[in-house]
Amino acid sequence: MATTTVCNVSQHVQVPCIRRVDPARPVAWLGAGVRDFFGVWPVSLGYGLVIAGLSYLLVNSGWTRPALALTLTIAFLLIGAFLAVGFYDLSLRRERDLAGATQTRVFATLRGNLGSIGLFVVLLAFAVSVWERISAILAALYLGSSGVSDASLLWLFSLEHPWLLLGFISFSVLLALAVFSLSVVSLPMLMDRQVDLVTAMMTSLWVVWENRPAMLVWAVLVAALTALGALTWFVGLAVIFPILGHATWHAYRELVE
Repeated sequence: MATTTVCNVSQHVQVPCIRRVDPARPVAWLGAGVRDFFGVWPVSLGYGLVIAGLSYLLVNSGWTRPALALTLTIAFLLIGAFLAVGFYDLSLRRERDLAGATQTRVFATLRGNLGSIGLFVVLLAFAVSVWERISAILAALYLGSSGVSDASLLWLFSLEHPWLLLGFISFSVLLALAVFSLSVVSLPMLMDRQVDLVTAMMTSLWVVWENRPAMLVWAVLVAALTALGALTWFVGLAVIFPILGHATWHAYRELVE
């Protein structure tokens, strides 16, 4: 494993040192996530089933209630980092158990920095609301007063309105990349250390900038595996989401010194 440690020398921004890693390292994070999943599989799978069930209910309600379809689908992707907090906690406790350290109480690390984590959740909620409003504006500008009787995913991807589809995809990708860059290590860091939200997000942005090839591979893996889980009517998500959550913890451990 080839890594290089990079430290910030600015006196105005205090962030921890980070590591540059090979582009193939995300595969190793997934492997570590699989090991964690099987190491604590009863709890991890149980939590994964809850997440998969809730995801199915939310998206299914979007299909039957057209106005919610687009919002709920992207909202799930945007808030995924927060939904995975249980898996970060499981990985942390398993890590300490394997090291012979004293076990911590469930979510003890989360409660220790609850203020900053709460602000992070507010930020994610704001991103979801911005996405919902912008997507509605795009549809209104394109369709004018004609409206649409079934503003669902089937309607959007029917290619009946290709420019609207292009605008929707472009904006969704940009917003997803922004949220990904701000959150890729933020929440695990907030759970692991007594730092403020700005420090965590600055560290996350720096990690992404210094590891652009690896982060691109990681983003593609997360998106592809999440889509695979959704295409199985969310059954596969019960296993895939926990593995991604555990893997994210190991990504943080390796990337932030």
